[in-house]
Amino acid sequence: MDPLSSLPDEVHPHILSFLTTKEAASTSLLSKRWRNLFALVPNLDIDDSVFLHPEEGKRERDGILQSFMDFVDRVLDLQGDSPLNKFSLKCKDGVDSDRVDSWICKALQRGVSELDLSIDFPGYYYYRLPEEMFVSRTLVKLKLTSEFDIHWWPACEDVSLPLLKSLCICSRRIFFEDEIEPLLPCFPVLEELQIESMERKGLDVTVSSGTLTKLTFFVVSTKTYRNPKSVCFDTPNLLSLRYSDLVARDYPLVNMEKLVEARLALRANDDQIKRVRRAPNNDDSLEDDVVLQFGNLAKLMKGIHNVQELHLCPDTLEVLSLCCESMPVFNNLKTLVIHGEGDRGWQAVPVLLRNSPHLQTLYIEGLVHYVTDKCGDACDCIYRKDKGRSLTSCPVKELVIGGFTGTMKEMNMIEHFLDYFPCLNKVEIYIDKNVLRELRNEAVRIMEMIEEYNMSYRCHVGLMRSGQ
Repeated sequence: MDPLSSLPDEVHPHILSFLTTKEAASTSLLSKRWRNLFALVPNLDIDDSVFLHPEEGKRERDGILQSFMDFVDRVLDLQGDSPLNKFSLKCKDGVDSDRVDSWICKALQRGVSELDLSIDFPGYYYYRLPEEMFVSRTLVKLKLTSEFDIHWWPACEDVSLPLLKSLCICSRRIFFEDEIEPLLPCFPVLEELQIESMERKGLDVTVSSGTLTKLTFFVVSTKTYRNPKSVCFDTPNLLSLRYSDLVARDYPLVNMEKLVEARLALRANDDQIKRVRRAPNNDDSLEDDVVLQFGNLAKLMKGIHNVQELHLCPDTLEVLSLCCESMPVFNNLKTLVIHGEGDRGWQAVPVLLRNSPHLQTLYIEGLVHYVTDKCGDACDCIYRKDKGRSLTSCPVKELVIGGFTGTMKEMNMIEHFLDYFPCLNKVEIYIDKNVLRELRNEAVRIMEMIEEYNMSYRCHVGLMRSGQ
């Protein structure tokens, strides 16, 4: 008897679970005993690209997709009604949607707890997932991904997933018949929610859940989209927030006292950014201009003031210039990540640094930014008698520069930081390997300046390659 066959029967399914479903299913041909063992494998991973192989043109051969569908049918028939923990299904156009429905339903009937579906069916009549999936009494984790559009089952009031703890939906666009607010009560124990590319129906958004600990909420925007009137977060146990949408006019409720990490990508169009730079006030002639209310972003910042890690996109950073006077103190903030772009300013940077008394790491992705007369004393773009004042009170020990392109303007900015950050002991500068290749003639000059920094300052300055 071979060593593998001498193992107890309960060990074999565990071993088979580390193989692809195609490989594990092939063992059922070895003997009647192996056929019975495959039926006990608790996880199924069905991927049409694995079955079809990455051979060019194989997918288009006559009968190949039919062979794949027949294979999945045989696998499910072999396993019968044995319990199933995880069912992963990945398939593209050409696979019969009715067969896909039957596979999902069979997994649900077997009490599957984790469902991972990546279904790419293009066309005008978008594929709708079977209704049985929305009333499962066993699902704990549900992930839906597609390169095309996903339509959530329209009858939200009939959705009931009482054990669901993790829901992830990622596609080109996600369509809900209603807002997200009436959907959340369908998941009474939900802890992680990830919705990317959601189409917002109305202008009032409310996310309310006492169980959520992790929220990723990306709203897709088009030229016809309007800024939300109000956005509310009533999520007292939330630890991680990733939020992307147009800047709202108001944030009347932000309940996130336990929040540890926040990534904000709140966007504004070019016309709105121009209005921000003109510092609109209540006497402005355009009374209905939403920019007049962008200062309410301070309410969101106050609601997340306990964060330890904060990421801000270029638009968010510039809009924050409207609420510098009401910016909260971030007593727990240890890591601040700001993203810069050439057409967006960072007037709020000095206030953020002054209001972060325990900041340790500052990460700047892109030093080049739009220069205004309110650029701030943290910047070296405009001469000021008091330049560097906001840096001298900042306890930052580590500075990380991403997206470095080797310009003198960037080098001057780095030297400015070295001059005024009193506690700085480490600077890491990341340059893309493709940029480094283009700057071969400038590489000597850049390295000489880096070496000069290391000799002149009590701080280690290193040039790193990114994009490897």
